[in-house]
Amino acid sequence: MSDRTLRIGDREISGGECYVIAEIGHNHQGSVKTAKRMFRAAEYCGADAVKLQKRDNRSLFTDELFNKPYENENSFGVTYGSHREALEFDRDEYLELQEYARELDLDFFATAFDRPSVDFLEEIDIPLYKVASADIRNVPLLRRLASTGKTILISTGGASLADVRRAYEIIRTGTKNIAILQCTAGYPAAWEELDLRVIETYKEIFPEATIGLSSHDSGIAMALAGYVLGARVIEKHFTLDRTMRGSDHSFSLEPQGLEKLIRDINRAKVAMGDGTKRTYPSEEQPLLKMSKKLVAAEDLSEGHVLEPHDIAVKSPGDGICPSDFDKLVGARLRCSVARDEGFSFEMIEGRASIADEHSEPTETTVVEVPRDEDSIEESVLGA
Repeated sequence: MSDRTLRIGDREISGGECYVIAEIGHNHQGSVKTAKRMFRAAEYCGADAVKLQKRDNRSLFTDELFNKPYENENSFGVTYGSHREALEFDRDEYLELQEYARELDLDFFATAFDRPSVDFLEEIDIPLYKVASADIRNVPLLRRLASTGKTILISTGGASLADVRRAYEIIRTGTKNIAILQCTAGYPAAWEELDLRVIETYKEIFPEATIGLSSHDSGIAMALAGYVLGARVIEKHFTLDRTMRGSDHSFSLEPQGLEKLIRDINRAKVAMGDGTKRTYPSEEQPLLKMSKKLVAAEDLSEGHVLEPHDIAVKSPGDGICPSDFDKLVGARLRCSVARDEGFSFEMIEGRASIADEHSEPTETTVVEVPRDEDSIEESVLGA
């Protein structure tokens, strides 16, 4: 299997690295000031990128849909078209937001919903694009996106594997920097419909692509599970306040949630390890107190031949390990042993090469792992 590396501008995402996108969408409510506040909050939380949505509404919608009445609690216009127009930024606003994201060291990009929007975004030279789930079958748009040569993220909500393969092959004609994101296009998606194991399926089918998750659930746990399954791009809808007006706010993460999600992904990245079983210095004291040794179950006299009922297993574990239990059974005591006194191999005889059978444990490489502020205190570990 090839090394999966996703290049976005000067960044490379590979191995255990995870690229986290705060999906702003239209949660900014058409306000540059609000969008900047969201960018600043996303940067504080540790996000890698902020993403908007770009539509050329007049060419995107039929006249009937554009002029359809759209009066509800989430509407920003009396018709659907005027609602959408109220949420769009113009060129100067995009340039202002692009520069602000650059100051925050955030990647700034957008989902392009139509060809004119791709042309618009190319003019300001964004570093990557997102294909919305609804456009995974939009062959003309996919071809236009491929022609940019930019990194492309493909969201796959509502798609069949055939749809995903076709979109992937089209995008591959223009770029090899592709991420395929498992997605369920419910808003929010039901837990039983998230199908996170599709991440593993995509890893097998698309060995050269980076696999990710665009998660429309309302919490943080499923994105973390996605990371463990192999997602290396995580996209979550983001808001400053879930009670704000707009259809996406209710299932979006607030800053506290996004911060916790990124924190937990970073912890998981370290916690996953490399598959090598190790022992650590931090385990020594807790295990000494909680593990067991072999002791005399009662007072035993010199010359006594040990039987199973003569040997008790008790803490702390500062003597012969219970794994050596069978080495004591049938051995003769060279000295008397008091109740609860720990056995040693020097105390016994009568079994062939019994002392030779006992060897010191093979030395295990230990690695110091720095503890963060949430580490369990030694007093708790020893409790």
